[in-house]
Amino acid sequence: MPQFDTQFFSSLLFWEWVSFGVLLFLLYKYAFPGILKALDERGQKIRENIEAAERSRAEAERRLAEYEARMKAAQKEAEEVVAQAKVRAQHLMEENERQMSAEAERIKAGAVREIEQERRQAIEDVRRYASELGLRIAEKVLERSLTDADHQRLADEALTAVAKDLEKT
Repeated sequence: MPQFDTQFFSSLLFWEWVSFGVLLFLLYKYAFPGILKALDERGQKIRENIEAAERSRAEAERRLAEYEARMKAAQKEAEEVVAQAKVRAQHLMEENERQMSAEAERIKAGAVREIEQERRQAIEDVRRYASELGLRIAEKVLERSLTDADHQRLADEALTAVAKDLEKT
């Protein structure tokens, strides 16, 4: 084999090194810049995508926190509205109860006044009728001397007359 022959081996080794060097030079000059540029661009794009993803994640977290804060605020506001409505309803019920009590007291006082007035009127009527009855009895007694039967008859007549007067009014 000629490549293992010592006479050709050294010259082949030299040309292999020269070919390898030229290949490295050509790769370094033409291929590596394109490859390195593509790798750098790819790395840059990956970094940009990672940064964009981190920004999106941060924005999503910020929006989530904002949403949760708004939800808490809305819930708190709703609870305050409900509490205010309960307080207002309680106040309205108390006010209504006070008004109803005042109205009931007014009606009761009016009824008491009416009853008292009717009672006074009844007492006055009884006094008037009693005095009328007394006068009629005295009138009858003065007109004549009475026996027990006359007394009874006069009392019955007076009571009948008073009853008729009461029926008229």
